Amino acid sequence: MNPSSPPDVLQNSERNIHISRGLVADLLISHHWKLATAESCTGGLIAACCTDIAGSSDWFERGFVTYSNAAKTEMLGVNAALIDSHGAVSEEVVRAMVQGALQHSAAQVAVAVTGVAGPGGGSPSKPVGTVWLAWATPAGVVSEVQHFAGDRAQVRAATLQHALHRLATLLQAVDSQASGRQGVLRR
Repeated sequence: MNPSSPPDVLQNSERNIHISRGLVADLLISHHWKLATAESCTGGLIAACCTDIAGSSDWFERGFVTYSNAAKTEMLGVNAALIDSHGAVSEEVVRAMVQGALQHSAAQVAVAVTGVAGPGGGSPSKPVGTVWLAWATPAGVVSEVQHFAGDRAQVRAATLQHALHRLATLLQAVDSQASGRQGVLRR
């Protein structure tokens, strides 16, 4: 986050990340699943956040930092023609990234992000703050685009927070379906 952000905004963001990460960890452990990350614009922030807590080896399998297009192709198997035709910041590429993370790891769950963190690199169709995210769970692959405001650090922090929050929500849905209950796990 931006050092000039109000302290309560920083504390709420950190608290939300902590809660989401805890839910993700609990749900992955309860199903004996592992997580893999494939990150471009966040440069490994999601993996770092996950492994910041002791015991994360029980549920975190690996992280791929695929900042360049070549890395996306070499490490995750993303077809270079897909990147050429849709651009690195696209739904097609982020879906290929999340599927590649599963295929190139022993994980059952994955999250992938690719975006324009800024301050440069934006375009009229993909302005700074545009981030595509994808999640793969045993229920399937979900992808979405977000447009985060702020400077580079704020866009990356918002991406981290959203990626973990949405992953927790998706895992709760899978958990509810698997157990046949409507409630949610609370931390």
